[in-house]
Amino acid sequence: MMNWEQLLSLKRQGDTNKRLRKEQDETRLGFEVDYDRIIFSSAFRSLQDKTQVIPLSKTSFVHTRLTHSLEVSVVGRSLGRVVGKKILEKHPHLSTIHGYQFNDFGAIVAAASLSHDIGNPPFGHSGEKAIGEYFATGNGKNYKTFLTPKQYQDLIDFEGNANGFKILTESKKGIEGGLRLSYATLGAFMKYPKQSLPKKPTPHIAHKKFGYFQNESEFFKDVAEEVGLIAYKIDKETTYSRHPLAFLVEAADDICYTIIDFEDGINLGLIQEEYALEYLIKLVKDTINTSKYNSLTTTADRLSYLRALAINTLIQEAARTFIQYEEEILSGAFNVALIDKSKYQAQINDIIKISVNKIYQSPEVVEKEIAGYEILATLLDRYCTATSNYNEDKASNYDKLILKAEGSNFDYKNDDLYARLISISNYVASLTDGNALLKFQKIRGLQV
Repeated sequence: MMNWEQLLSLKRQGDTNKRLRKEQDETRLGFEVDYDRIIFSSAFRSLQDKTQVIPLSKTSFVHTRLTHSLEVSVVGRSLGRVVGKKILEKHPHLSTIHGYQFNDFGAIVAAASLSHDIGNPPFGHSGEKAIGEYFATGNGKNYKTFLTPKQYQDLIDFEGNANGFKILTESKKGIEGGLRLSYATLGAFMKYPKQSLPKKPTPHIAHKKFGYFQNESEFFKDVAEEVGLIAYKIDKETTYSRHPLAFLVEAADDICYTIIDFEDGINLGLIQEEYALEYLIKLVKDTINTSKYNSLTTTADRLSYLRALAINTLIQEAARTFIQYEEEILSGAFNVALIDKSKYQAQINDIIKISVNKIYQSPEVVEKEIAGYEILATLLDRYCTATSNYNEDKASNYDKLILKAEGSNFDYKNDDLYARLISISNYVASLTDGNALLKFQKIRGLQV
C-alpha cells in the first residue's frame, strides 16, 4: 500500500538532505517552484507553435499545445485542491504532523499537468507515429539488428510521455538533473510507469503506453522508489503502480480535450451549433440555469457558459470518484481512468464520437498529418544517415554540411548507436511545427 507522506516527496535530483514540508518557505513552496521552472523552460515555450489537434486557423482561434497545457494545469490545480482537502480530512496527520496543506496537492497536479505534453512532437498526434514509423518501416528499420529489443521498441513506438520525462530530468552540460523538479511532481507526471517492453501486457490504464526510454531507466527507478510506488513483475520485467495523483493529471487532460476540442470544432463550423449545444446541455442538465442560458444571445457566450459548467461538473465528478476509490488507488488495484467511472461516461463518449468524426478526421487535420509524416521522416532520415556515415568514417560532403548545420542540436559523436538515435529523435520531437517545416524546406532546397 502506498502512503501519502512518501508520495508527496519534496526531494529533487542530487539532494543529500531530506526536505521536510513543515520547513518549507510558504511564500516559495517547492511544488510551486516546479510550476515556475516548467513555465520558464524553452521546451514549454515551444508548445505555442505545436498543433494540439486542429492546425492553426487563419479565421478563428484554436488551441495549441501551449494553451491546452495551461488549461489542463488550471483544471488539474482545482482537481488537486478538491481532492487534497478530502485527503487531509481523512488523514489528518499529514497536516498536523507533517505540515501538508490541500494547496500542495493542487500545486503538484498543476505542475505535472502543465508539463504533460512537453515531450510531444510537432504536427499533433501523427508526430509520434511519424517518428515511430520511420524506424519501423522506413530507412530507420536498418538499425534494428544493432539494437536490443527494448531499444528498438523505444524508437518504433516513440512516446511523447517518455520523451517528456527525458526533457524534464536529463542532465546536460552545466545543467544537472534537467529542471530538477520535486519527485512528487515527477511521480504525478509518470502516467505510464513502465518501459516499452512488454507492450500493453495487461488492460490496466497504466500499461496503455510507456513512460521512459532505456537511458532514463535508472533515474525513473529512483523516483519510483523514493515516492513509494509499488513494484511488481510482468514477463520478468519490473513495472510500477501509478502515482495516485497521475490519475488526476490524466483526468484534467481528459476533461480539457473532451470539452475544448469540441468547442474548437463548433467555433470553426466543423460541428453545427444547435447539434453541439444539445450534447453539452445533456452533460450539465443538473446544474444549468435555464433562464440565464436563454438570455445569452451569441454562440460564443452560450458555448462559454456551457463549457465552464461542463468542466466544473467533470472536476467535481472526477474528485468524487478519486475519493471513493482512494484505497484501491493506493493499493495499485485501480486500473481505469477516473473518467471511465464517471456517471457522465455516456455523455462524454457521445461528445468524443462526434469530435472524432467531425474534427479529428476533418480534411484540414488529415492534410496536416500527411504533411507531418513527410516532413519528420525526411528530417530523421537526413540526420540519422549523416550521423551514421560520420561514425563509419564515410561521411559525404552533404553529410558534413548537415552536421555542420545541425550537429550541435543532437549527440552525433556518441559511440552508442541507441544514444545517437534517441538524441536525434528527441531533437526532431522538440521542433515546433513552423521550425520543422522550415528545416524541411531548406533540406529540400525549397528555401535558402
